[in-house]
Amino acid sequence: MEKYSIFMNLDEKDKRILGILTEDSSLTTSKISKKTRIPITTIHNRIQKLKKHRIIKSYTLNLNYEKLGRPITAYILLTVNQNLTTGKKTSQQHIAKKIKAHRYVDTVDIVTGATDMIIKVRTDSMGTLNNLLTKDLRKIDGVDKTQTMIVLEEI
Repeated sequence: MEKYSIFMNLDEKDKRILGILTEDSSLTTSKISKKTRIPITTIHNRIQKLKKHRIIKSYTLNLNYEKLGRPITAYILLTVNQNLTTGKKTSQQHIAKKIKAHRYVDTVDIVTGATDMIIKVRTDSMGTLNNLLTKDLRKIDGVDKTQTMIVLEEI
């Protein structure tokens, strides 16, 4: 219970700082201070506290993948067969790590329900997506079946 207690102690200043960083994580403490009217030293100390308690795990970029030559985004629902063809067993985590290593894979999430994983991929073409599905994923022992959903529009 202790590791979650910091969530309960977030005050309005912390929430305002997190809200601004969620919109633009590249802002300096000075700019956050101007937007919130909270002193720079307080902003700095609060951000350090949020990092220490792993509320802020990392800073990320919101990339324009179309301009980077990867206009195709798809979600792959993947079902695992933990009994390998070799007769051994494997874990979802082991398979997920193999999948995550593929250059077109953005995220791999292990989930509950009718599927075992949701994989987000960004490719340069439908042909590349096809190869990823029919060749690359099929080579991974333990991959049972997939269902692919192609994104038509990102909001």
